[in-house]
Amino acid sequence: ADLRLGENCVIIGLGLIGQLTVQILKAAGVRTVGIDVDDFMVKLAEENGAHLALNRSRTDLEKVVLEFTKGYGTDAVIITAGTSSLDPVELAGSVCRQKGRVVIVGSVPTGFSRPNYYKKELDLRMSCSYGPGRYDPQYEEKGVDYPIAYVRWTENRNMQAFLNLLKDDKLNLDRIITHTLPFDRAEEAYRMIVDKSEPYAGIVLQYDTGREFEPKIQIRSQRAVAAPVRVGFIGAGSFAQNFLLPTVKKHAELIGVATARGNTARNIADKYGFQYCTCDAEQILTDEGINTVFIATRHNLHAELVLKAIKAGKNVFVEKPLAMTIEELQEIRDAYNSKLETRNSKPETRNTKLETRESENDNPQSSILNPQSSILMVGFNRRFAPLIEQMKSFLSPTLPKAIQYRINAGTVPPDHWSHDPATGGGRIIGEVCHFIDLATFLAGSRIRSLSANVLEASPQLQDTLVINLGFEDGSIAAISYFANGSRRLHKEHLEVFCGGQVAILEDFKQLRLYGSKVRRVKKRADKGHAEELKRFLAALEKGLAAPIAFEEICHSTEATFAVLQSLREKTTQFL
Repeated sequence: ADLRLGENCVIIGLGLIGQLTVQILKAAGVRTVGIDVDDFMVKLAEENGAHLALNRSRTDLEKVVLEFTKGYGTDAVIITAGTSSLDPVELAGSVCRQKGRVVIVGSVPTGFSRPNYYKKELDLRMSCSYGPGRYDPQYEEKGVDYPIAYVRWTENRNMQAFLNLLKDDKLNLDRIITHTLPFDRAEEAYRMIVDKSEPYAGIVLQYDTGREFEPKIQIRSQRAVAAPVRVGFIGAGSFAQNFLLPTVKKHAELIGVATARGNTARNIADKYGFQYCTCDAEQILTDEGINTVFIATRHNLHAELVLKAIKAGKNVFVEKPLAMTIEELQEIRDAYNSKLETRNSKPETRNTKLETRESENDNPQSSILNPQSSILMVGFNRRFAPLIEQMKSFLSPTLPKAIQYRINAGTVPPDHWSHDPATGGGRIIGEVCHFIDLATFLAGSRIRSLSANVLEASPQLQDTLVINLGFEDGSIAAISYFANGSRRLHKEHLEVFCGGQVAILEDFKQLRLYGSKVRRVKKRADKGHAEELKRFLAALEKGLAAPIAFEEICHSTEATFAVLQSLREKTTQFL
């Protein structure tokens, strides 16, 4: 509002935020007029120091405000009301002086009639929550501050100023707090707000701070007979809930779930039947009753959690990507191979464990999986799609292949976390790895050389590019990943040419096979998520080999990093 000492301000809406605004402006030496439709709030504003407090229903309201401001009108209006009515904005235009300022803090519509705002040349401003820095991940999540010389009042400095006002007794919250209830009566407090059963302003919910903090909440008791695969989830966002948990729940026992927010963890635990929930990933990693960890966090946490899970002797399923850097990948490779070497040096352990598997079911805290068969799996699901498996069985396994893979990826807002180099790693690391892995799977050979070119219009986001792959068996592939297309076009189109045969897949719904005759196969869209999980869990339960060899996973991940290197250096990379 850019108000100065001695100026006037009208506050429309005298709820909790309005009452605080009255006190803050008074502390700043600004003369205030409070307006509300509720007599209780009007009286409360008077007690909080408003120089003038009026009910909106007064017919002489505008005249009174004009007299209060010596006939000029108020210097600024701060709207802290919440309503679907245009009245607050219209009223603000009426009481504001020439070239005054109207600031919308509350939730009100912004349409208004032209005369007052046009003739007075009023400045209408929106206040974004706590101030500069709000909704900026660089500021709020990474702590990158704005220089004080350029942004004097940031979100954090606003909070500091507010606390200083409390410290100096310039604000009195006792007059604003109308109700204080213990937390177990929270529903009663919200009911009072919804029903408006009695006047209220600030409502405080008191926690039982004397109660000892519990790092996890036990919801269900352990089963007397443990299932072979006992799962803990770290991270359980929309992807995990839509694609992982429905299948895992059918084929494994869900033990613990950890998410960043406690209420989310509790909701997921209740919905899917976990035994306990927690906000601490270490609870999952150190739980001896868990032999398999699913990692479905944001990308920057994958490598760290995979390493900890490997060192804890867990089987691991991690959503792609496995790692964000080549250094992280090498660290995972070293840890995995070291664990494997240690296990292989004790061959007698395998037979002992297998022979005692049934008896160990009586102890839910023991790991009943063969320690030599521990598996690390990355969510490269497309190779498990039914139509991909039909495509691969149709094509000659010995002849080189020419692969053309076009992905109509669509745009992702530049400020989305997936573009953040430190959190998401960008779309090449976060998503293109899928298509590199599938091309490698179809070729049935390691990548020998790789080059990439990005559309010059998007060099920073690197989300519209072409990747050319050369394989050791002579196969070639072109992956066209485009973010600049129409949403009306289906997302994925895959063509494979091989020894007089052609296979064409459209969005995992329709497969056409061209050989001595043409075959068409149609299915519901299935990108292999369920089948991937079934094979992973079956491999654990039966002591089988991993559905994807560890070195294949590493190879696809290395190739993803090579794409970035090719773009940086504008050269062909050799793997």
